[in-house]
Amino acid sequence: MTVPPRRGTPALLQIDAVLLRLSGRDAVAEVARFLRAEFPHFGWFGVYRKDGDELVLVAYSGDQPTEHTRIPVAQGLCGQAVREGRTVIAGDVRAHPEYLACFVATRSEIVVPIRGPEGIVGEIDVDGNELNAFDASDDSFLAQVARRLAPHLGAPDPAPPPA
Repeated sequence: MTVPPRRGTPALLQIDAVLLRLSGRDAVAEVARFLRAEFPHFGWFGVYRKDGDELVLVAYSGDQPTEHTRIPVAQGLCGQAVREGRTVIAGDVRAHPEYLACFVATRSEIVVPIRGPEGIVGEIDVDGNELNAFDASDDSFLAQVARRLAPHLGAPDPAPPPA
């Protein structure tokens, strides 16, 4: 599956409109819902914020929630993308020992880092239900989405007060 420019450009304009009227978690959640609805090969769409040595789920769109709401940067394809500072595409997640299984239907995954002025501030994580669901056009498109989302990830949640 691909994201051709004739579909990607209007989607980016729609994202720009969403980000003009919403901010923070609300903006990220709306973008996740929109993209999952717009691109059927995006079976589950999540956005994580980097908080120290963990990735924390900010928003997602999918048929069910993930158990992976916090992912150590040292684990999984999500962690690999942050550690290496590059997009990770797994055409067949079952062939990747780094993959953290979540949904039985997931067959492929793409993870795109989100960069801010200080470096990587988060990532986009998309699962596909078909083998090889993602290619370079998805990477290019999602990198543009990531640039737009970076200012909306906000600061890490404050530490909980002592008990």
